Order: sequence, then C-alpha cells, then structure tokens
Amino acid sequence: MKKYTIEKSEEKWKEQLSEEQYRVLRKKGTEAPHTGKYNLHFEEGEYKCAACHTKLFESDAKFESGCGWPSFDEAIEGKVEYVQDKTFGMIRTEILCANCGSHLGHVFDDGPTDTGQRYCVNSASIEFNK
Repeated sequence: MKKYTIEKSEEKWKEQLSEEQYRVLRKKGTEAPHTGKYNLHFEEGEYKCAACHTKLFESDAKFESGCGWPSFDEAIEGKVEYVQDKTFGMIRTEILCANCGSHLGHVFDDGPTDTGQRYCVNSASIEFNK
C-alpha cells in the first residue's frame, strides 16, 4: 500500500470530516449530480483537498461541463495521483490527492478545452479559497 505524506487512522478522518466528506474522500463515494456546492461556482481562487488542504486546482482551470459535478481541465502538477478504476464494469481513471490519498473523482479524455481533459470532482472532496 502506498505511503502518503499525511496518513491518519480512519477514526481520525471521521473526527475531522463531515459524514458526506468521509463517505466521498475516504470511502470513494460519489455525490449526486447537480447537488454539490461547487458545481456552478466560478469565483477566482483555488480549490484544495477538503481532507488535507493541499492545493489541487486553480479557478482558471474550471469550466461548466454540464455533467453535474465541478469540472477542471487540468490539475496542479504533482498534486493529483491517477489510479485505474475497474469498478461498476467500467475502466476509468480515478483521481486521488497525492498528499493524503483521498478520493476526488475521476478524469476523462472528453474535455472541451485544449487539454482534452475533464477532471470530474466531487464538491465534498474540495474546498475553495479566494
């Protein structure tokens, strides 16, 4: 199992995170589409991991994808880990915080910008700072 810079017991994560954040970040859950607070959020600033506060995405990488989750066309280099995910009969690329291993969402090769990427992220897995 990979070692992360920040490692905590599941009990410590449960104490730190809300029930929904714990379900998404630590148990690889997904929030319902069009329900997350950052889906249609477009202020200038930065998005950090809600578990360890590592800066993951810049606001200028965010775009409206219509998929129901916050979407970014690139992550800050070295801040996101990519893992093949074969759950639910699909082959996808899961994205994790490279600092604490928390689940963020998935990345797809169908983005409309020059990067061609769509980082589909759960609002519960990130926090926004101006």
